[in-house]
Amino acid sequence: MDELEALSRTAMTFAPRTARGIALPNLLFFTDPARVPDPEAVAQRLPRGAGIVFRAFGAADAAVRGLRLRAIADQRGLVLLVGADETLAEAIGADGVHLPERSRDLAPDLRARRPDWLITITAHDHAAVIAASALGADALVVSPIFQSNSPSAGPALGVQGLTKLISATVTPVYALGGIGTGTVEGLKNTGIVGLAAVEAFLA
Repeated sequence: MDELEALSRTAMTFAPRTARGIALPNLLFFTDPARVPDPEAVAQRLPRGAGIVFRAFGAADAAVRGLRLRAIADQRGLVLLVGADETLAEAIGADGVHLPERSRDLAPDLRARRPDWLITITAHDHAAVIAASALGADALVVSPIFQSNSPSAGPALGVQGLTKLISATVTPVYALGGIGTGTVEGLKNTGIVGLAAVEAFLA
């Protein structure tokens, strides 16, 4: 059993949640051009119902790559979000937008323009969880739970820290940061809606 299959099996045990009439994915793949140069290959392996957060970071080929991911998402029954770029999300027909913590205040205006879109927001601490929930996020991506390879990751929250943040909101929460077969067992009874990762879904 490879990493993706093992994580998928764990994710299937989480209680399903919906938002905007869309079933929230129990697996969320965050693209990263530096760490995952071929996101299409990962997307092709994701199980039906999983999700992709396409983070283009201003790349010149963002629209082309985004349309390829949209085609894969349609073929495989995946949810496609775009990271912090409403224009790109519109251009590729995404299902919504993911906002980093620093951009969370964009959520109300974004919601007014696109009430049908899913809006997820990253949160790194208690104050951020409360703020993002109040702004109407459909789901929160809390990180980092464990030690992460991300160069921007802060100190790990740990399972206990994650559980405290989940108890502070009714908004569905994803766990991101250091997610893998060696760490996921501790997340089974925390109440998260799903697992989020970058490199964990690589073959």
